[in-house]
Amino acid sequence: MGERCLHNPVLLEEVLHFLNPTPGKIIIDATLGGGGHAEEIVRRICPGGMLIGMDRDSESLRLAHERLKGFQAAVKLVNKNFKDIRETILDLGIGEVDGILFDLGISSIQLDAKERGFGIKQNGPLDMRMDRNQRLTAKDLVNTLSEEELSSLIKDFGEERFYKRIARRIVTQREKGLIETTAELAEIVVRGMPRGRRWQRIHPATRTFQALRIKVNGELAAIEEALNAVPDLLKLGGRLCVISFHSLEDRIAKNMLKKFKSEGIFRILTKKPVTAGDAELSRNPRARSSKLRAGERTA
Repeated sequence: MGERCLHNPVLLEEVLHFLNPTPGKIIIDATLGGGGHAEEIVRRICPGGMLIGMDRDSESLRLAHERLKGFQAAVKLVNKNFKDIRETILDLGIGEVDGILFDLGISSIQLDAKERGFGIKQNGPLDMRMDRNQRLTAKDLVNTLSEEELSSLIKDFGEERFYKRIARRIVTQREKGLIETTAELAEIVVRGMPRGRRWQRIHPATRTFQALRIKVNGELAAIEEALNAVPDLLKLGGRLCVISFHSLEDRIAKNMLKKFKSEGIFRILTKKPVTAGDAELSRNPRARSSKLRAGERTA
């Protein structure tokens, strides 16, 4: 368990710089994961501060609890989707907070657990649920959506150029039997690609897997709902940090910050998204697609 718990948080130094955690502050880590960012934040807000950690994945929450057990008096962990951030703060009886962090997408804990079905390289069931109590899985989508629906899903949420070919290949293959594992789906996607496009910098099935994961977990709608709540939750001078891993997430974060700025309630702290440097990329290749945007409440 310890090995899975000690995953590397991306853009850690940059998050600490923009979030500016200092003693006595109240910070929300709305996507706790394994607690990598949270551990360093809580070190800096003690004494007198409070870290509120949210995650819809009970397994991630359990591992984060182990990682943060030395700071129990300064930590509150909540098993909820980050879209419920406003409700969570009200339930805890907390007013405005000093900072909010969103580290979007899939955590390394989820990606490395083959039984969760998020990864391409490890064979597992086609699951992809962040909240394992919900019913809808990637297997349901792959085996029940029409070719047109699959095509639209892979195009819109995966931004995959060959969405029609892949959807057609999936539908053809499932006529021979249910598609049940990540390895089966990955191979189907590869076979659906033009030959010259099958092997690139990333695995050919990456965008299709992304599309299914986003749909299963309702991720984009949740991001918009959560970010819309941020101005009401931050104190004047409070900071927001958003880490995204693909253009759909980053676009929402960018547009939301621009909206807050146009309303005269925020200033944008990052003119361009902040990305990982060479040193971090050598330590943690998963940081290669990460982008950080930050803002501060001004009114």
